[in-house]
Amino acid sequence: QVQLVESGGGLVQAGGSLRLSCVASGHISSVKAMGWYRQAPGNQRELVAGITSGGNAIYVDSVKGRFTISRDNAKNTVYLQMNSLKPEDTAVYYCVAARVDIVVSGWFDYWGQGTQVTVSS
Repeated sequence: QVQLVESGGGLVQAGGSLRLSCVASGHISSVKAMGWYRQAPGNQRELVAGITSGGNAIYVDSVKGRFTISRDNAKNTVYLQMNSLKPEDTAVYYCVAARVDIVVSGWFDYWGQGTQVTVSS
């Protein structure tokens, strides 16, 4: 089993920045691609960004140019740097990990508990 623990959420004004972190533990050898989903009230969860073990990243269109996903494989950690935050970025952000090394929405096997990000206008 794999455990994912997120940190770094909080309240920020529009235009500000936050960095989310997620540390994986447990059966680490099964962790390949990692990523971040988010879910706002009344909305479905959406894949915000994903990254393979080799560093290939993808982003949802709404965050391109503002968010950057990265990972430190030695620390079993994935990050999401969020800049130029907008009120519509407000959501619970979930760290995810997959047993396959490709980023495909719906193919993630492990989920963290989530961390709240609130962007005030």
